[in-house]
Amino acid sequence: MSDVLRSKDFWHDAANSVRIPTRAFVDGKHVDPVGGKTFDAVNPATGKTLAAVGAYDASDVDAAVRTARKAFDKGDWSRCDPAERGRVLVRLADLIMQHREELALLETMNMGKLITDSAKLDVPSAAAVFRWYGEAVDKLVDEVIPTGENRLAMVTREPVGVVGAVVPWNFPLKMAAWKCAPSLAAGNSVILKPAEQSPLSALRLAELAAEAGIPPGVFNVLPGLGTDAGRAIGLHPDIDCVAFTGSTEVGKMFLGYSSQSNMKRVWLECGGKSANIVFPAVADIGAAASAAALGIYFNQGEVCSATSRLYVHTSIHDEFVDRLKGEISKFQPGDPLDPASGMGALVSEEHLEKVSGYIDLGKTSATLVAGGDRALTDSGGYFMQPTIFTNVKPGSTLSQDEIFGPVLAVTRFESEDEAVGYANASIYGLGASVWTNDLSQAHRVARRLHAGSVSVNLVDNVDVRTPFGGVKQSGTGRDLSLHAFDKYTELKTTWVAL
Repeated sequence: MSDVLRSKDFWHDAANSVRIPTRAFVDGKHVDPVGGKTFDAVNPATGKTLAAVGAYDASDVDAAVRTARKAFDKGDWSRCDPAERGRVLVRLADLIMQHREELALLETMNMGKLITDSAKLDVPSAAAVFRWYGEAVDKLVDEVIPTGENRLAMVTREPVGVVGAVVPWNFPLKMAAWKCAPSLAAGNSVILKPAEQSPLSALRLAELAAEAGIPPGVFNVLPGLGTDAGRAIGLHPDIDCVAFTGSTEVGKMFLGYSSQSNMKRVWLECGGKSANIVFPAVADIGAAASAAALGIYFNQGEVCSATSRLYVHTSIHDEFVDRLKGEISKFQPGDPLDPASGMGALVSEEHLEKVSGYIDLGKTSATLVAGGDRALTDSGGYFMQPTIFTNVKPGSTLSQDEIFGPVLAVTRFESEDEAVGYANASIYGLGASVWTNDLSQAHRVARRLHAGSVSVNLVDNVDVRTPFGGVKQSGTGRDLSLHAFDKYTELKTTWVAL
């Protein structure tokens, strides 16, 4: 039966029987933490503990690095035919889809997102990324440089070695795929540290990777606290590269870890506060309002590129806000395992408190026109209403800080220059959206916006074939597309006398 037809009862019954993975997967097998410590994996929809997961630390990271280095040097993966690596990654993509419902349950139960999003979007997306890189890797070609007849100059790509991938809690499986698929395809050994708030799907992914045929030691998954396992990955002298997605604050820590250790390359996809600009020339104000709501309330607003700053021309502001208020009924929070729910739970009680604090602050400086309260308080879970503030001052905390929740800040503008100025007045530069039916204006504004991606007449468009990443304090490097290989390979020039 297609997951489209699955019911709330089906998902709850399945949740009662799904196996919860709790142990690291290193060198092709499960291992216990050296220190014997654990942390609780909590269901954000109920506040109840799902399982005690192993809390791995620096000693465990060191053992995993030795294993990964040994596997890399052995060459079964790093020096094998790229086409064979590709076939294994395609098998892994097939296995992900075969276990789609199981992985979707682990995502939803551990992170709080809607089961419909986990099953229809996140898991298929992760599989598609592994498949795409599996199919792409043997299409990369090296270079022969034109030289004199007595010299041959070749430029070849080689894997960097051991990669530490540290991924966030908001899209656990998908972000793991974004980092690990190109890295593995290039021939590296990988140590994946999932966020402590949502490690379960990554632990299951490791088992599936072994089943697909990835050799022992090549793909290792190590759960643990960021202050322990994450820091140890950043500081380890035998890790050649770290790929991180998370907050700008922690991203800066990884830059520091690199400088304190072996100057490992560090690739960062960090915070965002994406601007969404609606001009009077918008073709369909209703479609723009619907997209604006989706751009902030999808995944409970826990999206780095969420369009959380909305700039609307003063001539259409009031009508747009009225339409926007009508859209939020589609995003009312509910049981994440119920396909009828419009929004899930925030990831943790701590994060709920953080978002609530921003809302309380916003009430003192802007106009609250919708939401603003916690929801489903009797559930024991961490739910927040979709919230809209208007009259938000461009330089205010509500407009500048990454709240990472279902909170939209709306600001009027009078001119194109003013809108672009507001949008660019941020330490972040991950994404932006522009709504206009004026083609010249669309191109002109898109070029002026300081962002890694600009979507015109849609919000936050992402595709594995196009690069994704930010400028300013939103990070360095690009995920997705063939450009991701640049992060996980070294260029070697070889000269030969003829």
